[in-house]
Amino acid sequence: MSICVSMKELSTSIGKLNALLKLNLSGCSRLQKLLTFIGQLNAFQEFNLSECSSLQELPTSIGQLNALQNLNLNNCSSLQKLPSSIGQLTTLQNLHLNDCLSLQELPTSIRQLTTLQNLHLNDCSSLQESPTSIGQLNAF
Repeated sequence: MSICVSMKELSTSIGKLNALLKLNLSGCSRLQKLLTFIGQLNAFQEFNLSECSSLQELPTSIGQLNALQNLNLNNCSSLQKLPSSIGQLTTLQNLHLNDCLSLQELPTSIRQLTTLQNLHLNDCSSLQESPTSIGQLNAF
């Protein structure tokens, strides 16, 4: 059982942790949104939001995470879309979107993820189509 099962939002003080490398919010099933301060985490490399089933969207500031390598959104069943700023994650290597049941589309900016090595989209039943720009990914 996750210790953050009742948490609905993160404290803004986390934005002051400039040396933070990893944040695991897995299982925070009541977490509904992330505030823009998340983009202030300059050293951030791993972000685990798996099983945050109430999370509906990511802030556009997520594109400011210049060191992010791993983003796990598995089982974020309420997540409807990714912000176009996700294309600014130039160091992203792994993007996990398995079981994102409400995810309807991927932004065309996904083609800018030139370091992406793994893209997981299993059981994204609402995903209508992948953008044609997905073919422009260098890693595949």
